Amino acid sequence: QVELAEICTKSERYIGTEGGGMDQSISFLAEEGTAKLIEFSPLRATDVRLPSGATFVIANSCVEMNKAATSHYNIRVMECRLATKLLSKSKGLEWRKMLRLHDVQTKLGVSLEEMLTIVEEVLHPEPYSTEEICKCLGISLEELRSQILTQNMQDVSTFKLYQRAKHVYSEAARVLEFQKICSEAPANALQLLGELMKQSHISCREMYECSCPELDRLVDICLQFGAIGSRLTGAGWGGCTVSMVPTDKLNTFLKNVKKAYYQTDGQRLAVENNSLFATKPGRGALVFVEA
Repeated sequence: QVELAEICTKSERYIGTEGGGMDQSISFLAEEGTAKLIEFSPLRATDVRLPSGATFVIANSCVEMNKAATSHYNIRVMECRLATKLLSKSKGLEWRKMLRLHDVQTKLGVSLEEMLTIVEEVLHPEPYSTEEICKCLGISLEELRSQILTQNMQDVSTFKLYQRAKHVYSEAARVLEFQKICSEAPANALQLLGELMKQSHISCREMYECSCPELDRLVDICLQFGAIGSRLTGAGWGGCTVSMVPTDKLNTFLKNVKKAYYQTDGQRLAVENNSLFATKPGRGALVFVEA
């Protein structure tokens, strides 16, 4: 299952998308009744028991985003890679070999919270030009283009490094905090988890800039009608939201969201029945071998 997940992740990159492996991994490693904490290098999945009393609801924004046909996704990957290089250089690491923000944290042996402090110290919020990046790394523009930037990034002139690094490290911290809350199960677990989901969407919207007006509107509607937490899910710029809703309020929630988001638009109304539904952790892909 792990091998298949890794093969699928690598295969997607042949169409030019610098994708991660989250979707592929959960598709193979999911088990019924438990959420999963997925980690990479090496790929592994850990059970996360969700607290009772709440149901997760998927809502489709009805905005389609083709990752392969647009550059949004690849630009974010490159911005994270460039932030990795600058952070590594500032800390005396072998920056030419560093590709991921996680690598910097691992090499320095510090916490995610400490990495956020380092981001504040090293990177500035204003966009970086290719010339400034070259100056920071001590390389020529030709070296940047031939050794770091991918072919489809050659014409991009500015990159937001501070925002992307801050989002990645803070989001990773939220994931671990989510797991911790589920494990410790305090009395106010649902409220704490909901707050993490809200913070996650704000960061996706403002720091990673991978939301869109429809997703933001849908998140607001879900929170307005009783969701404890709500955020975009997937690559962003369209697609779905996931909301945590008190189980005893589920039917009222579904009814109100349908009315507020889907029944006000003819195109959304046409796909309403397939666009909003409650869900729970299910089993991943299986191979049936005939005896």
